[in-house]
Amino acid sequence: GSTAEQPCIELQQKFAIKQVTWHARGDYFATVAPTGGTASVLVHQLSRQASQNPFRKNKGRVAAVEFHPTKPFFFVATQHHVRVYNLAKQSLAKKLMSGTTSVCSLAVHPGGDNLVVGTLDRKLVWFDMDLSTKPYKTIQSHEHAIQQVAFHQGYPLVASCSDDATVHVFHSMVYADLLQNPLIVPVKILRGHSMFDHQGVLDCVFHPTQPWLFTAGADKTIRLWCN
Repeated sequence: GSTAEQPCIELQQKFAIKQVTWHARGDYFATVAPTGGTASVLVHQLSRQASQNPFRKNKGRVAAVEFHPTKPFFFVATQHHVRVYNLAKQSLAKKLMSGTTSVCSLAVHPGGDNLVVGTLDRKLVWFDMDLSTKPYKTIQSHEHAIQQVAFHQGYPLVASCSDDATVHVFHSMVYADLLQNPLIVPVKILRGHSMFDHQGVLDCVFHPTQPWLFTAGADKTIRLWCN
């Protein structure tokens, strides 16, 4: 057995890892190493202690990946597109056109049919996959590059954080009625981080159950926003 000082499992990879994301059931997780070329995305299974490379063909520099919350779909965001793969059929299900060349972050709505990407050219791009492979809405509210985007798992909230040292929170209602389009309304701009070396807020994530938001900044602080 492991002790508090030793990891249970340690994975050694050849390239610097930018992102780690978990499947909702907790047995699978994926890693992204943007400089890894055809090995930039790896999927790992804890129960089998095995790793696999499902995307050996390089189709652009990978920025971020996410698992679908309930279905065997896997989202791969490159700088231009978001590709949606069906892992069960091992095939491409959809290709979403971002309309930008600088996608850097990705978040999938808990319902699974909507997603947002953040871009280095300051855009928050919302996709409703039931409507189109093109953006449903593009919001440009930050002054500098967006570094991360996040949905809350229980509340209708989405957030974006940026190198302008602010975090923008939106009310984001997705309706069960497919005839009713999602509603996205700005709620609040959170200020508290300071810029350091031309960087601002590097990451943001919601608490799984409470309406709280955690942010990490280049100013070497982690902040918790509660209201």
